[in-house]
Amino acid sequence: MNLTLTVADEVRTLVPGFTHLAIEARGLVNGPSDAASSALLDDAARRLAERLGGRAPHEDPHVAAWREAYSAFGAKPSRTRNSAEALAKRALADGGLPRINLLVDAYNAVSVAHLIPVGGEDTDRIRGGMRLVRATGTEPFVTVAGGEETVEHPEAGEVVWCDDEGVTCRRWNWRQGVRTRLTEQSVNALFLLESLAPMTRGELQAAGAELAESLEKLSPGARITVRDPE
Repeated sequence: MNLTLTVADEVRTLVPGFTHLAIEARGLVNGPSDAASSALLDDAARRLAERLGGRAPHEDPHVAAWREAYSAFGAKPSRTRNSAEALAKRALADGGLPRINLLVDAYNAVSVAHLIPVGGEDTDRIRGGMRLVRATGTEPFVTVAGGEETVEHPEAGEVVWCDDEGVTCRRWNWRQGVRTRLTEQSVNALFLLESLAPMTRGELQAAGAELAESLEKLSPGARITVRDPE
């Protein structure tokens, strides 16, 4: 697979403490959420509550660092929450975490348990390499509004993940596009774990190892490779 991942210098300059870890998987078997994937989510919510000890998610140092990163490119973090904070709030609410499908449940569980943004992309739908850049504002972003697919555009200067066809995730890790998201038909995937200081490299690697283990259990026989760029 060997999908190319590039972080633009302009992003590294804006947020110097950013790093990431990627997990590539081939031969996955996805499907509807089941008892195993639901148990991962329930356990993650329990671990999150223990970690926070009654604090709000944004009071966690790693989530606070993401709020600062969002402010750096002009987003309002109290209104536009990074994916880890948004999931954490849902995990602590009465309704709990949503059940999506096996693969999404697995990476959402790791995101909540470790309070780290995690995303999953169907690599068969990615065109060219993936790049983390500051948007020009002209790039297409396919999303859903009112039950219908529609094309939006990021704001100029917004940090986005994109490929050769357009934006795959807006506001760094806020909202994923529908084009590359993992569905029950997905068999090849890229999982991206993103961290900022004060999260250590060891903590990032531990989160990645946990996700790789979950994927192996949910999809026996899948070929899973952890790519640590440092």
